[in-house]
Amino acid sequence: MHITDIYGEASFNDDAMKKHLSSEAYTALKETLEQGHPLSIEIADEVARAMQEWATSKGATHFSHWFQPLNEMTAEKHDSFLGFDKDGGAITEFSGKELIKGESDASSFPSGGLRATFEARGYTAWDCTSPAFIKDKTLYIPTVFCSYTGEALDKKTPLLRSMEAVNTQALRVLKHLGDNETTKVIASVGPEQEYFLIDRELYEKRLDLLLCGRTLFGTMPPKGQEMDDHYYGRLRLRISDYMHDLDEELWSLGVPAKTKHNEVAPAQHELACIYDTANIACDQNQITMESMRTVAKKKGLACLLHEKPFSGLSGSGKHVNWSLSTNSGKNLFSPGKNPAENVSFLLFMAAMIAGVDEYQDLFRFSSATASNDTRLGAHEAPPTVISVFLGDELCEIYDAIENSHSVEKRSSVSLDTGVVSVPSFKKDTTDRNRTSPCAFTGNKVEFRMCGSSASISRPCYIINTVMAEELRIIADRLDLCKGDKNEEILCIIRDLIRTHKRILYNGNNYSEEWKKEAEERGLLNIPTTPDAIACLKNKKNIELFARHAVMSETEVLSRHEICSETYAKAINIESLVMQDMADKLILPSVMDYCGRLARDINEVYKTGGSTRVMKTKLRRITKSLKCADKALKSLRQQHKAVCNVEDVAERSMAYKDKVIPAMQELRLHCDTLETLLPQSAWPIPSYTDLLYRV
Repeated sequence: MHITDIYGEASFNDDAMKKHLSSEAYTALKETLEQGHPLSIEIADEVARAMQEWATSKGATHFSHWFQPLNEMTAEKHDSFLGFDKDGGAITEFSGKELIKGESDASSFPSGGLRATFEARGYTAWDCTSPAFIKDKTLYIPTVFCSYTGEALDKKTPLLRSMEAVNTQALRVLKHLGDNETTKVIASVGPEQEYFLIDRELYEKRLDLLLCGRTLFGTMPPKGQEMDDHYYGRLRLRISDYMHDLDEELWSLGVPAKTKHNEVAPAQHELACIYDTANIACDQNQITMESMRTVAKKKGLACLLHEKPFSGLSGSGKHVNWSLSTNSGKNLFSPGKNPAENVSFLLFMAAMIAGVDEYQDLFRFSSATASNDTRLGAHEAPPTVISVFLGDELCEIYDAIENSHSVEKRSSVSLDTGVVSVPSFKKDTTDRNRTSPCAFTGNKVEFRMCGSSASISRPCYIINTVMAEELRIIADRLDLCKGDKNEEILCIIRDLIRTHKRILYNGNNYSEEWKKEAEERGLLNIPTTPDAIACLKNKKNIELFARHAVMSETEVLSRHEICSETYAKAINIESLVMQDMADKLILPSVMDYCGRLARDINEVYKTGGSTRVMKTKLRRITKSLKCADKALKSLRQQHKAVCNVEDVAERSMAYKDKVIPAMQELRLHCDTLETLLPQSAWPIPSYTDLLYRV
């Protein structure tokens, strides 16, 4: 079957709408999608009937309002299309009311105090801008999720609000730039998803992987990633087969999977999708992660989306490529052939630079999770210091504007490989910087800090809101301009660069020199999630979200509590799993081996043989065993003490400061024991087994 025949066959996309809706209903729905016009209940009823006919013709028996609560997962409740006529005969039915609104128990999802346990009512409301799709004989309808009193209880509502905010402010700025034709500005996003694949049978033998998504114990295999032979390497047959099936499933669901390849670490891979509007890209990334897991299980594999499943190897990120586009298709972050004369681009890019500098703490928070803390700051991921990479050409242009001097236009340069049979080609005007947390990469901003297991909604709504704020300030200033507006725009760009150029850095973000320089520049360095979460209580940030109607103060503070609670729960589970594995698997296995080794020593001694080597080994194992037992007791004590801390923010800090170091100490001694015992005596699959037996 051809790709174009597969694509979107399980998605209620534009083709399906044209086929199943009347021209009147189709036009009304498109106006809602493109211009935000309200949808009448009559049109909603027709859309619902069309969705039902389309879905049931493809074997669907149920529908589900599919939403994204504040627990880093998706949620769904399934209702059948089954109904009965007046004579009791079975029929199928689905109304506009059921399409538009659903109800769920809001008290059973994280609310951060927005809902009391006894206040259960919550609503799911249809997001008609994101296509419904069919999976496992169910029609999935993307929705927002809010409380009875209207507060957002999900990740999508703030994202949709932020898209409206940046649209409003961008249109104001564009009008000052002489653009009176653009009617809508869209936040466009293209995520890159990294992941690991391992054998499922081995996965199920590791409690840490089952319950935590990462290995809490394990030593490096003899070969890691030092040979640089896995990145872009040949796909193993089993992996290629998996990727083929994953592509077909995603294409059928209308997810534009484009690129696939091996990543740096053994057993690590990447998938990237074509750009779409921010909320659709967010939904599609959630679908992608779920499909990765389900397809892997069907193939006898396990898909690991944790940011650092294997200590000592590169972890997995999720690069969020972000830009703004107009309804006519113009990319506002495209510099064009001559960026020095592209005032619109220079203004919008300067606004982004200012926003990143002004709200460094929010950008850091956008990627803050317990799992991502295991990855950020290492030499496979951006540091926890925020900076912006522009490249030499743009830096030269902004420097010229700041200092009021001209800049020479760069002519396109061809790259000649020196091989006659290989044609020369035009190279980009600037290099890439893979160490930068926020890099301009040709016609978009690549935010590289987001973790592989996280939803992209948080970084997206933060980028949108910050950008809306900077554009608001620019538009307000231009509203007051009585003189030459073009000159005022250049003054604004100049002022923004002068004020915020400290955030620009084109060098190696991994270096120790940069950390020192960043501190001298006054840039923030927020190393861990509990530290980053604290920024949600800052008055400046609360006012930012409220000013653009993205989140109220109550909603922002609820996120502070939820994120603190989520972090504490994640470390709590990891601590309990470590204790369980050490107490019931590792230490008993080591003691059993020590007993056998002692008996062997005794037998050799009786026969007059040399026992020196065996005794030395037993002493080394016994020493590490005692250290591991002591570390286990210490972890239990620290864990018990931290659990009793009532304030959730203080508890998350205590987990970071007390429990994690105790976990690291226990791992150190248990990993040492793994190196001392023969493979047959070690109770869990090793890194070599997990990484190379696929």
